[in-house]
Amino acid sequence: MTRKPSPPVRRKLRTDALRNRERILEVARGAFTRKGAEASLDEIAKTAAVGPGTLYRHFPTRDALIEGVYRNEVEKLAAAASRFAETMSPIEALNAWMLLFVDHIAAKHIIAPALNSVVGGASRLYEGSRSLIQGAIDELVKRAKKSGDLRRDLDASDLLRALIGVSHVRFGPDWQQSARRLVDILIAGSRPPR
Repeated sequence: MTRKPSPPVRRKLRTDALRNRERILEVARGAFTRKGAEASLDEIAKTAAVGPGTLYRHFPTRDALIEGVYRNEVEKLAAAASRFAETMSPIEALNAWMLLFVDHIAAKHIIAPALNSVVGGASRLYEGSRSLIQGAIDELVKRAKKSGDLRRDLDASDLLRALIGVSHVRFGPDWQQSARRLVDILIAGSRPPR
């Protein structure tokens, strides 16, 4: 009888290793934003105050680092939904998260050239993050509907599609301010009739 090999066990990172990883991701996000996919990995390591070996231990390739930066940003966005739900009213939490999503879209556009350099393309990365983002807005909308702050017939996907639509509008100097106003309009239009 042949036994299947066990999947590799992922060990939890030590506190200092986790801190190093977070610092690398933060520095890399800035470097890829400023210099694109060709940002120097040695400079990223130096700025993050870690050795090149530490960077490569966490992110063995440039693509792995770019993917790590993007996934980290998406995970922060998804986690913000729970944080907002714990500290804000349902409608305030949804509004705050939608505004954060606008900022996420703006950051994604800035780092897009680096994301497009990843083997398999950026669409592969976006696919993997879609469920996290959808789950976050689903919970916020469900909570706001339950409290009576939103129309019962509203689908969270409708709000998400509207926000994503903003990302296809040509960027101008006041793009983010316009998008933030759009969030207010979307929230107002999603309220139940009085």
